[in-house]
Amino acid sequence: MVKWLVSTLAVLVLWTGTAVAQSEEQEVVDRARITASSMLSSPDYREARAQMRKAKGVIIIPSLVKGGFIVGGEGGSGVLMVRGRDGSWSNPSFVTMAAGSIGLQIGVQTAEVLFLIMTDKGLQSVMRDEFKMGADASVAVGPIGAGVEAGTTANLRADILSFSRTQGLFGGVSFEGSLIKPRLSWNERYYGRSASVRDVVLDRRVSSPGAEALRRSVVVN
Repeated sequence: MVKWLVSTLAVLVLWTGTAVAQSEEQEVVDRARITASSMLSSPDYREARAQMRKAKGVIIIPSLVKGGFIVGGEGGSGVLMVRGRDGSWSNPSFVTMAAGSIGLQIGVQTAEVLFLIMTDKGLQSVMRDEFKMGADASVAVGPIGAGVEAGTTANLRADILSFSRTQGLFGGVSFEGSLIKPRLSWNERYYGRSASVRDVVLDRRVSSPGAEALRRSVVVN
């Protein structure tokens, strides 16, 4: 009887821990969907929508937080998705983004960010265990504004285009030197099995019903 109770409690603890972890990853997936839907439907991000039609992949960071005084840093979790040959989008592979900076910075800034991966070089770079923006592939700020015409800037030749929406006291978000790494432990918890970045976004060995709305949100006509 005692052994049965111990075994039952162990299962309940394991199940509860898995449920909490699942909700954490699902929250990032849901917030990424909101970010993608909101930005891609906004007139101010018409260029992002235009470029999304040609993008090979996308990284969505729904909440990039930057703050500090004298020494500043930024970080956030998000997802990587890749477009297949048939035009469909993969399930999300989880990533984390981190960067540091030195300067007179006061306050906290949060940003929603879309990184559109436009070239094979950019896609190969983000598949690595650690990707450094500006070093492994070029990154440029995409034009924002309702009056911007598609394809009117030389920045569009970059491997990756960034589009961000910020709130807070900083004047802007610079992504040069930022690091993006896979969160494989999150992949495992979300999909219920070990899954590399390639397993998720290229070979598509795993999937989750909870990611279907996110996959639909990055489809543009």
